[in-house]
Amino acid sequence: MRIDMSNEQIHAIVQDSLIGYQYLQKISLAERASLMHAIADEIEALGDELIQAAHAESALPLPRLQGEKGRTVNQWRSYANAVKTGIYAEARIDKGDGAAKADIRKYNKGIGPVAVFGASNFPFAFSTAGGDTASAVGAGCSVIFKEHPGHPNTSKIMAGAIAQGIAKFGAPAAVFGYVEGAAHAVGEALVLHPAVKAVAFTGSFRGGKALFDLGAQRQEPIPVFAEMGSVNPVFALPNYLAENLEAFATQYVGSLTLGVGQFCTNPGLLIAVKSEALDAFKERLETEVKKVAEATMLHEGIAQAYAQAKGKLSSQPDVALIAEGLSSDSSQAVAALYSTSATTFLANAVLGEEVFGPTGLLIECDDEAQLIAVLQALGGQLTITFAATVADIQQQADLFALAQEKCGRLLFNGMPTGVEVVYAMQHGGPFPSTTDSRFTSVGPDAVKRFLRPLSFQNWPNEFLPLELQDENPLAIERVVDNNRTV
Repeated sequence: MRIDMSNEQIHAIVQDSLIGYQYLQKISLAERASLMHAIADEIEALGDELIQAAHAESALPLPRLQGEKGRTVNQWRSYANAVKTGIYAEARIDKGDGAAKADIRKYNKGIGPVAVFGASNFPFAFSTAGGDTASAVGAGCSVIFKEHPGHPNTSKIMAGAIAQGIAKFGAPAAVFGYVEGAAHAVGEALVLHPAVKAVAFTGSFRGGKALFDLGAQRQEPIPVFAEMGSVNPVFALPNYLAENLEAFATQYVGSLTLGVGQFCTNPGLLIAVKSEALDAFKERLETEVKKVAEATMLHEGIAQAYAQAKGKLSSQPDVALIAEGLSSDSSQAVAALYSTSATTFLANAVLGEEVFGPTGLLIECDDEAQLIAVLQALGGQLTITFAATVADIQQQADLFALAQEKCGRLLFNGMPTGVEVVYAMQHGGPFPSTTDSRFTSVGPDAVKRFLRPLSFQNWPNEFLPLELQDENPLAIERVVDNNRTV
């Protein structure tokens, strides 16, 4: 039986994290990158114990976990390589004239110790050694990690690898702290601690908003970067649907049920204009959904929440079942697809709520004006997908323009499940999908969340950070007197 840490234990861990933060601020970008590579080496060296622990705690298949482990290692390495270039320092130097105009120099530095909350659906890539932890360390911030109760043994193994990498590099152990406990009070104590300067969270809207409110209510408010999921609407436009209905039905159902629907980019809404093609498409969707076998969800709590959300959706007036997947008498999750009219959808806010699992809702619009009305009614999204031809987009210019105001990633065909760890990835969107649409939680640019600018005016060269010294000892790109230089 696991025991929640006390406030005194949490306080001690957070206080120690200040030592880790101060250390990271003193070492160079190259040294920080080397530390991150050392941690990546230890994660990569973890063997079957990690995979089997995660499989036992999450029910995720072994190949998925092997792939996620590789992604986690790649995150640490790619973020480290980005940090080393100095891209996030954003060094700006205005030397002045030695008289009336001052010498002013600015760069970005770490914001302070960061509290990271583990996610349930990615026990490696969004948890203990996930992108939030990697990007915070990359920014020069120590991390206090709050384990997720759904996979504590997996978290402990991964935390050990991080600690080993830190030790082998020669950094203080306080670069990474670990907090145990499932109670809300544990998370609250962490967020409210005055030494914590930022929070990263991936999970439900309820959990993320609660942490955001805590951060805002502190005597010293802090940013809470919460990624809270979305319904990720897919607009199936007329020309595309008429030409691709069979392949698209297979693609959509595959994405909807991938990983038992337990992705924050799960395409929960499918929106189209009524037509003969849509009628044929619905028949194909029915066939595809009926092929989907029941499956075990991450843990019992998520399975219960899925059953409740699915039941709530199916019980709404004027919502019809298109099809359910294969089922037995077990308690495993069964896929489902429902339909309703745009008129009904626009009159019932419940129908726009996320169902975290393999259930989707088809919204049938009377005309193209209702496509826009449905999109206007939706809150901010992580993704919006257009299943479309070029002609469709030309004919739907207003819909295309509105979509750009509503999401962080806009897809032309394809499906939103699958998030590449690259510079250009934007995994974050307008509220309520995230608490700050300016930032991403995936890709090297995730480092930006944990930085703040600092200017130095008229300081002697030897006291300046390396990023701002005249000699440019780090050989990074800078803007000097309005000119880009290296």
